[in-house]
Amino acid sequence: MAEYSTPTSEPEFDANFAQLKPRMNSSEALFESSRCLFCFDAPCIQACPTGIDIPQFIRQINSGNDTGAARTIYEANYFGNACGKVCPTEVLCEGACVYNLQDVKPIEIGRLQSFATRKAIEEEKPLMAPGIPNGRKVAIIGAGPAGISCACELRTLGYAVDVFEAKAQPSGLTVYGVAPYKITNEEVLAEMAYLQQQLGYSVAYNAPIRSRAELQQLEEQYDAIFLGIGLGKTSTLGLPGEDRENCVGAVEFIEQLRLNHHGTAVGRKVIVLGGGNTAMDAASESSRMGADSVILAYRRGKEDMGAYEFEYDLAKGVGVKGLFHVAPVEIMGNGKVEGIKFIRTALHEGQVQTVPGSEFIEPCDMVIKATGQAKQTEFLGLIEGLKTDGKGRIIADERTGQTTNPQYFASGDARNGGAEVVNAAAEAKATARGIHEYLSK
Repeated sequence: MAEYSTPTSEPEFDANFAQLKPRMNSSEALFESSRCLFCFDAPCIQACPTGIDIPQFIRQINSGNDTGAARTIYEANYFGNACGKVCPTEVLCEGACVYNLQDVKPIEIGRLQSFATRKAIEEEKPLMAPGIPNGRKVAIIGAGPAGISCACELRTLGYAVDVFEAKAQPSGLTVYGVAPYKITNEEVLAEMAYLQQQLGYSVAYNAPIRSRAELQQLEEQYDAIFLGIGLGKTSTLGLPGEDRENCVGAVEFIEQLRLNHHGTAVGRKVIVLGGGNTAMDAASESSRMGADSVILAYRRGKEDMGAYEFEYDLAKGVGVKGLFHVAPVEIMGNGKVEGIKFIRTALHEGQVQTVPGSEFIEPCDMVIKATGQAKQTEFLGLIEGLKTDGKGRIIADERTGQTTNPQYFASGDARNGGAEVVNAAAEAKATARGIHEYLSK
């Protein structure tokens, strides 16, 4: 029996996808900030990829200086509000909180961060401003966390910045690929509008760069080009029947859910293939959309999954079942998905091996593949002199982000292979400094 009823309206969808980190009110923020020990050698700062001075902004909230707290956050991380909600704080800043050593609940750093930044956004507090124009222009391909963070930092350094985005909205996976119970579209887009209003970069939407001619035009018109293109579509598995109706990629499924909400069709019995955080999101979302049964199938044991433990606990909490040590052999059905043929697996010296004669069929009417995203190597191949590694990741200088084509710089998933929003924001800010260093010579 389904854990949730299938939502048929926006209020029902919102109820099923209630925020995991709901907004604090002023009293809650005051109480929670009063618990902070303001550690001198704060481990929470070390655990934050963007290095936010967490004790400082918490102290500012506690003293009633919410605007100052937002400024402290945004000085380190342009995705301050989004990261307060979508970051895996359980294993980053909150996971490093000293209260964990005393078996005391850690400070709710993420919610405090979102409290201060959201208040600044709603009140349109002027916390950032562009630098004195330096006469140079930078093109940014991709309006995701990397692209927008780079744009913001470059504007503070005085560069004119034009962002080219293939989709209709900014922020990349933050609005297209994050589970709705982590952050709403409205919150994401409000922060994006706030940043653009303050710093004045331009964004061209529905403007994909696809050809060598388009790239050459950018190369002629701009002093540097930043690649924040992220990753591509869900990788194919090469299984027989993979093209059957209702066999979809997790990234594509989550995008449709973010855009269409209760208008998204979900099967009654769903099988999610994969063991990463995206698989957990897809499974949790399927259950919240009213599926009668959701099974998470993985070729290794649950202790070997790449997902954070709290993400798996979240999925289990909404009725998702695990099916471990199985590998898909074929997507079964007559036109539409009717089941998956699996074969059992075993580990031998750390390697996954199939068990002969152990095939079985698990019935389902929907398959979601959370098996990783393809790299955008075809597009990258259009850039002269740009090199990628054996996994299709852009090769770039660790400190400056400069690629093997000196006019191009890169950060985010296209460079690191896939990480968190906060990693992209941190990398891109550093890369903006790398661009400035390069163009200042």
